[in-house]
Amino acid sequence: MSTAPQGVPQKSGVPVWLIVAIALPIALVVMCAVLGILVALLLPAVQAAREAARRNNCMNHLKQIGLALHNYHDVNQSFPPAYFADADGKPMHSWRVLLLPYFERNDLYQAYKFDEPWNGPNNSKLADKIGDVYRCPSSTNPATSTSYVAVVGPESIWPGADSTRIRQIVDGTSRTIMIVENTDPTINWMEPRDLLLDEAAQGINPESHGGIFSAHPGGVNVVLADGSVQFLTNDTPPQKIRALLTIGGKEQSAPLTHSARPSRSVANNYLPPPTSEVEP
Repeated sequence: MSTAPQGVPQKSGVPVWLIVAIALPIALVVMCAVLGILVALLLPAVQAAREAARRNNCMNHLKQIGLALHNYHDVNQSFPPAYFADADGKPMHSWRVLLLPYFERNDLYQAYKFDEPWNGPNNSKLADKIGDVYRCPSSTNPATSTSYVAVVGPESIWPGADSTRIRQIVDGTSRTIMIVENTDPTINWMEPRDLLLDEAAQGINPESHGGIFSAHPGGVNVVLADGSVQFLTNDTPPQKIRALLTIGGKEQSAPLTHSARPSRSVANNYLPPPTSEVEP
């Protein structure tokens, strides 16, 4: 048997394919770990950017609602009532229905029947035809629900079946909230149901029941009576919230810093229900 000469290096007995077979899985594991770390670092930033975009879109929806409310006021010399009631005082129709012509939804407005309740046999067929005008982009609620509600109470802009004029807002339109966000999935956009003032004044996204809630982290969007939109943070004191919701408390708070108002232009070619007219 021949032997290798002394001083000549012995060839390794480990084949190359075995080295590759061992090293490749290790490299893949390391690569996956690095990618996992990068995803973990970048995902919060991506999610935050997406939520910021959704919140901005929500603010745009609210600006359009504020514009529609002011156009309604221009035509009817008052904001709409929170609801129209039947002969027994039971709410039948919501302010959200009255604004349809100002969103260029005359088709839906003309199809709505004011001689039957909001959930009557004809009107109930219209619930899924509204689109996203009353829907926050961050909401996961049913498409027929509303993300935006009025705050109803004798001291607010929405006293119930009665209407409010701008000159009645003695606290100032830049100091008074008109519309707030809502996460209750049970309120249909046509339903004459909103948020009561005493409940809304309990806080912004509080841990306990009651308050103003939104799908946005850190606070809620609101429409002021001047038509502008403001983001109220979760730490807004309840007493300040109540002051902002009332029209005649004469609180000496400074006007809120708010976003630019949308330009106003009255929608044409609509027929308001006879009961919406307000005597001058």
